[in-house]
Formats: sequence, C-alpha cells, structure tokens
Amino acid sequence: MTEIPFRSALTPYLCVADARAAINWYIDVLGAEITYEPIVMVDGRIGHVELAIGGAGWMMADEFESAGVAPPDPARGNAVSLHLTVPDVDAFVARVTAAGVDLDREPEDEPPAGRVAAFRDPFGHRWFINTPAD
Repeated sequence: MTEIPFRSALTPYLCVADARAAINWYIDVLGAEITYEPIVMVDGRIGHVELAIGGAGWMMADEFESAGVAPPDPARGNAVSLHLTVPDVDAFVARVTAAGVDLDREPEDEPPAGRVAAFRDPFGHRWFINTPAD
C-alpha cells in the first residue's frame, strides 16, 4: 500500500478591532470573498469568519481579551506581513490607495521577485503584494 504524504497548511488567523468593518473593507477594497460565514457570539462579536482573495484564504475574529488575542498595536511595527500574489500589483495598489490607504512601499520591479508593493490596512495588518516576474 502506498502511503499518501501528509501536506501541511498554514493559514493566517487575524484579529481585528472591528471584524464587521474589516469584512466589508476586505471585500470592497481587496476583492475578498467570504468562504465561511461569520459566527456571531452571544455578545455580538464575530468569533470566526473566513475570507479569501483568489483562493488565498485567512481566518479572522474580533478581539478576545480573555484568550490573549488582540489586534495589532499601531504604535508598534508588525511582527508578521501577509504575502499576497496578485495578477497586477499596480491595479491592486490603485484600489488600496483610492480607499485612502498610504503605501509602505510604492510599486516597483524587484528582480527576481517581480513587481512588489506593501501597505498596512486600516486594521493594522501589513500586506506585501507581489506579481511574479514572467
């Protein structure tokens, strides 16, 4: 019998201060889609939701102080950046800047990686955007 190798998966689980606003922003600005409908807790917080952009998914929830889960502190740098491969960095960045977000890194060609840019979303998460070189 041939054994099927185990394949690991790593999925970011983001914490935000306002999950409802974040869901709307990620859908409206980044073009995300909900892949798992929000679970609303008794107190009204979003306990879990899953989103994806072009098949690249992440999980998200409101802050849970009792579990030690908090959104990014804007007074500090980010410990983690989300890397997202997109078909057109410039078009993606145009949507982000039209929504009032300042870029950490303007779009530029960076061989051999391709075209890259970076920004922090309104919820404190840093995104590194990349279109691979042909």
